[in-house]
Amino acid sequence: MTGSRSGHGADAVTNGVLVRADRLRFAYGQREALSDVTLAVGRGEMLAIAGPNGSGKSTLLSLLSGVRRPAAGTVRLAGRDLAAYGRREVARLVAVVPQETAVAFPYTVAEMVLMGRAPHLHGIGLEGARDLAVAERAMDRTGVLVFADRLLAELSGGERQRVIVARALAQEPSLLLLDEPTTFLDLRHAIEILELIAGLNEREGLTVVAVLHDLTLAAAYFRRIAFLRAGRLVADGPPLSVITEATVRAVFDAEVRVAADSDGVLTVRPLRREGR
Repeated sequence: MTGSRSGHGADAVTNGVLVRADRLRFAYGQREALSDVTLAVGRGEMLAIAGPNGSGKSTLLSLLSGVRRPAAGTVRLAGRDLAAYGRREVARLVAVVPQETAVAFPYTVAEMVLMGRAPHLHGIGLEGARDLAVAERAMDRTGVLVFADRLLAELSGGERQRVIVARALAQEPSLLLLDEPTTFLDLRHAIEILELIAGLNEREGLTVVAVLHDLTLAAAYFRRIAFLRAGRLVADGPPLSVITEATVRAVFDAEVRVAADSDGVLTVRPLRREGR
């Protein structure tokens, strides 16, 4: 694994806030999914959201993207209430990489990536020279240009995930939201995806918010971690501050050992019960 990319960065202060959630509440029927969640993400920041299943992580992403509207509270994007944006406006600023992408038709990689240009098309919706150039650059940045003419179904899981990231980049977003982007990938491909995302953040200032389960990977690649439990924000800060044995116990009801090497890279491993 590469060296830690984590730190104590005050990105939300130094770079200005790109997206701010203020006292968000959301419920599915009678079940409250989020309660009084407040956080701000600065331009150029990388934030990982972690927590147990059902803690509200995916719901929070859906509110930040405008897919769902909060029952109470507000989301502000680039200083403006998200509810005031049209769907096309939001799609020009925010791109989402979902947990799974169902593909019903035999699309090629190039066709899939060009779908990311939809928010920028006008009139009859045909792609122009600039759209083709942006899509090609997105494929090049994600290492899938060599697959441009291949069917998406022919690719490996890691390759397909890179294509979905390329489609998101073709939107030319300011904010990239990823919902468990490494869940179905082996370790090698998970690292490749996180390296790709971290590289885009470092080189181009892309703001990233990602839901992740692996706390060791989250600590290695993200400068800030926010923990949710039962729809509430319970910890938010640099990995060295918030990924502690006490916090993991409180959030996940799990006993772990957290250790940091000389470079500040954290590892989280389970404590086995005696007698197993």
